[in-house]
Amino acid sequence: MAKAIEQHRGQTADQLQDGLLDLKREQFNLRFQAATGQLEKPHRVNEVRKSIARIKTLQRQQRPAQG
Repeated sequence: MAKAIEQHRGQTADQLQDGLLDLKREQFNLRFQAATGQLEKPHRVNEVRKSIARIKTLQRQQRPAQG
């Protein structure tokens, strides 16, 4: 778990935002696959959800430092 957040810690706000957009696209695609019964990796849904939360947490931590 610590490694998952450490890879994002050194990124800029723009890089975090780009990563967040990519993860949200993946989350949408996974939801669509689940709805149509084509989901091959159901564990990936939780991984993506948690990664989104990690990035949002880092964005919130960086925000007061910028202001």
